[in-house]
Amino acid sequence: MAFLCCISMMFNMYLIHQNLQLKMSLESQKQNIFQCPPSSVAANNNVVDLKKNSVVDLKKNSVVDLKNNSVQEYVPASSEKYIVDHAIELGYASVKNPTGCNIWRNPNATNAEVHKSLSSFATELDQYNTVIREFEPIPDLLKSIIEGKKSQNDICASARPDIHGLKAMFPSRQLSLTDSGYVEPLTPPMRTHKICFEGRGKLMSLEYLIHDFETMCRKLKPTSKRVLIDMGASLDFHSTEEAAPPIVELMQLYEKFGFNFDHIYAFEMTPFNPKDVFEKLLPEKYFPAYHWINVGVNHTEGHRLNPLHSILESFDEDDLIIVKLDIDTPFIELPLAYQLLNGGKDGIYHTLVDQFYFEHHVHLGELAKNWGVVEIK
Repeated sequence: MAFLCCISMMFNMYLIHQNLQLKMSLESQKQNIFQCPPSSVAANNNVVDLKKNSVVDLKKNSVVDLKNNSVQEYVPASSEKYIVDHAIELGYASVKNPTGCNIWRNPNATNAEVHKSLSSFATELDQYNTVIREFEPIPDLLKSIIEGKKSQNDICASARPDIHGLKAMFPSRQLSLTDSGYVEPLTPPMRTHKICFEGRGKLMSLEYLIHDFETMCRKLKPTSKRVLIDMGASLDFHSTEEAAPPIVELMQLYEKFGFNFDHIYAFEMTPFNPKDVFEKLLPEKYFPAYHWINVGVNHTEGHRLNPLHSILESFDEDDLIIVKLDIDTPFIELPLAYQLLNGGKDGIYHTLVDQFYFEHHVHLGELAKNWGVVEIK
């Protein structure tokens, strides 16, 4: 699976969850990327913000609006910026499966300040995840906005994990700031850092992702639809009696924070008996929104089985649209990712997609065994 989060520079394509910031490097045909989430792509120290038609200069920490030539501030966490600036020294330009854990384990891999920041952030992230687990589910945010009994600011404030806001939970200041709110810093090993200390049992944990649900809420309109397009929707993927599959875990997280999907389009190539899907695998509460499409996606632009064409384009920029792409088939995945990157006709994808979860297989020691033959060489 792997909803991840990432960053790119010399890694060639470092994917990222973070508020639809897909950071890709356009320099290499090998497309090596480090870890995880879409609305932006990085190349030559620049991040192209798909949602805002802007370019983020990682060196100058500024955002240039491509349409209006106005500039807004983009603030990467200091640890993220250090990794980008020192990617070659850290070994991330190598195709020989460099380690992503060294920056967490070895104080001398970076410097004293960066190591201290990462250590503090790790502690804060544990506390954040405890709060997220114990957070009492809140009512449907969009329904409350439509009812209009409170201001939208007050309604959205109910999605704060802390009364003082998300930022207050991270005094290390190791959150990156975008116009979509705060997100986790982009760091290896493209999973939770806990795999570096607690082993492979943590590989499927999503507890390195940070969502700014309050900011997402503020973007909603009374007419908004909440849409999930899931490409690679196997419901028995890493599912156990104790744990839901990652996609269901993610859906439950959104639901807990007041985002109930109106439409879930689930594409899966592996044949499933529909009776098993709806009787055994899919939680009943998702039946009204769930569209099970048991065929593989097609990367051809304009093809009816290309969800970016046949489904995404039918929605509006006021809708909240989440896209997840994980089909472990690079020759299909990468064209789809690049179609999002390029924006489609008249840049329509840039205005539509709010969050993008994507696992790109790269040269990384901690994940090489799992990715095996699907890893791009």
